[in-house]
Amino acid sequence: MPHPPGRTARRAAAALTSAALLTGTLVGLQAPAAQAAGSVVKVTGSQGAWQLTVNGAPYQVKGLTWGPAVADAQKYLPDLASMGVNTIRTWGTDATSKPLLDAAAANGIKVIAGFWLQPGGGPGSGGCVNYVTDTAYKTQMLAEFPKWVDTYKDNPGVLMWNVGNESTLGLQNCFSGSELEQQRNAYTTFVNDVAKKIHQVDPNHPVTSTDAWTGAWPYYKRNAPDLDLYAVNAYNAVCNVRSDWQQGGYTKPYIVTETGPAGEWEVPDDANGVPDEPTDVQKADGYTRAWNCVTGHTGVALGATMFHYGVEDDFGGVWFNLLPGGLKRLSYYAVKKAYRGSTSGDNTPPVISQMTVDHATDGVPAGGQVRITTRATDPNGDAIGYQVLFSSNYIDQNKALVPAATTVGADGVLTAKAPDKVGVYKVYVRATDGRGNAGIEARSLRVVPPPVNGTNVAQGRAATASSYQTDPTGGCPCPAGNAVDGKFDTRWASDWSDPQWLQVDLGSTTTFTHVQLAWEPAYAKAYRIETSADGQNWTTVKSVDNGDGNIDDIDVTGTGRYVRVQGTQRGTGYGYSLYEFGVYR
Repeated sequence: MPHPPGRTARRAAAALTSAALLTGTLVGLQAPAAQAAGSVVKVTGSQGAWQLTVNGAPYQVKGLTWGPAVADAQKYLPDLASMGVNTIRTWGTDATSKPLLDAAAANGIKVIAGFWLQPGGGPGSGGCVNYVTDTAYKTQMLAEFPKWVDTYKDNPGVLMWNVGNESTLGLQNCFSGSELEQQRNAYTTFVNDVAKKIHQVDPNHPVTSTDAWTGAWPYYKRNAPDLDLYAVNAYNAVCNVRSDWQQGGYTKPYIVTETGPAGEWEVPDDANGVPDEPTDVQKADGYTRAWNCVTGHTGVALGATMFHYGVEDDFGGVWFNLLPGGLKRLSYYAVKKAYRGSTSGDNTPPVISQMTVDHATDGVPAGGQVRITTRATDPNGDAIGYQVLFSSNYIDQNKALVPAATTVGADGVLTAKAPDKVGVYKVYVRATDGRGNAGIEARSLRVVPPPVNGTNVAQGRAATASSYQTDPTGGCPCPAGNAVDGKFDTRWASDWSDPQWLQVDLGSTTTFTHVQLAWEPAYAKAYRIETSADGQNWTTVKSVDNGDGNIDDIDVTGTGRYVRVQGTQRGTGYGYSLYEFGVYR
């Protein structure tokens, strides 16, 4: 199944900066002389009995998608070769690509060299292109891509050219209905135009095009006959590709250009309403399963570049990277075993077989202590070190992992300081062995405001506001009543302007001694707490001009039937947003 927009933390596309500089005069630039003769790569055979050949010898793609910086190619490519990897895949090819191609060739590895087309299917995809009418963009790319093909066609690191990534699917983010169908036909027709131009420049390397689901293949079948083979990104659904190919009546082979364990878009939500991330063991099994399904389609599936040889140590890196932060995971060794790299003498990671977070769903107070029970073993008997980290990705789309002060107790019990802001976090336990390996498990944790002595007289009462957001994006509609419903997974959200207010009717004149404001990331930098007997005339009982968006616990004495928070300066470019407005007596 295709993944929905906004539910992926996968790849970052190589920026095609040269495209922005392209002018008509560049088309005539002479390519630099090649340092070595390139390989002749062909798709040979007949229906159901195809193979890829390099200089006449059979070649099965045993690959990984490439994540590190080009400057680190010499550092990491020998490791890839030791894993049995013979191919890497990139998403962009331009003036910066030569060192990677050269380093790959020097290590016996070839490159599926990509060309990025908007809108793409992942982060960095750029804007929407109208492939029916935008002749300027198509002309630009039709000149740009063959120029780099001409530059690198004789580089021995090149295996094939790959035009676009998930754009047939990605066009759904730009168009709908019959117009979407027109755009998909126009896009795949343009891909064919590019393929024809590449073949004119370089008859010695195949051309393919990647999409995110086999539902794109009918468009390629209809509109892109000049592709030598198809390509698809498929994760948990990879084992369905064979039957989709058979039922579709296709007459070209394919490669899988991204695969691995189930992604965010393929797993059920947990009790806190966020995707339930597979365990390290499940992820490793996902790579093994994927490779078995690819190799099981003999004579049609020509191999795979599994996702992802990356070192980013963040939310997406923990989900998919084989070595986030440079530490090797169980998945790294699973891929190595699948590709028949030498495993003799390998020291493998700690395995976390249990991870339980106390009060994960009912909530841990902001800034309080969270208790995590783990059980981990190391296959090599190495001493295990532990670290707890948090990600606020599901709150503010910040994918960074923030280390927490961690105390390691007896029997695998870890205690860490919870974040200061409310919301649902991912909490990670990283177990390291001091030998370059790591086991990492993740669970969700709900962080709630600290408890307050007294009764919340605002909860369940009638609330009104100066405005509220009705757009369904971001979990709205977000009316005023959401801020007094006693729940921390609903919120009031105002328009994006100053000032804005939210008020609650306590039902009768009431004296209170404390106010607690639980801000969403769109917080108030400056605001007033006000009271009124009639909802018309207001008295300020507290002014704040240095709000930071955390939990505001305010000891203040006030009396009135109505209590209002009046926002006068937003802390972000968005509106004001409150999970809860508590008034206590």
